[in-house]
Amino acid sequence: MAMNTNIESTDALQQKIGSRFNVAHKNQPLHDSVRQALESYFTQLKGQAPNNLYELVLAEVEVPLLEAVMEYTKGNQSRAAILLGLSRGTLRKKLKIYGMLD
Repeated sequence: MAMNTNIESTDALQQKIGSRFNVAHKNQPLHDSVRQALESYFTQLKGQAPNNLYELVLAEVEVPLLEAVMEYTKGNQSRAAILLGLSRGTLRKKLKIYGMLD
């Protein structure tokens, strides 16, 4: 029964994030938006080699993900950690890194 609650919570989160995203990007899948953003980024580099691209992309995606989940859970870190599939300690560490702790 607890499994169904988590699935429902995850589905609700996906709908909430999806509805915000779809309005902004006309039903474009996240995968396609990320791909377009990277192609645009590479174009702007004009042949220069990017530095720490992996970390850059993770930070750009991780912050809005954490913000949306924390908003959805009304700041409940334990619930947010469960939704994200992280330990509460790992979540707190990430929130601290991005200056998202009170």
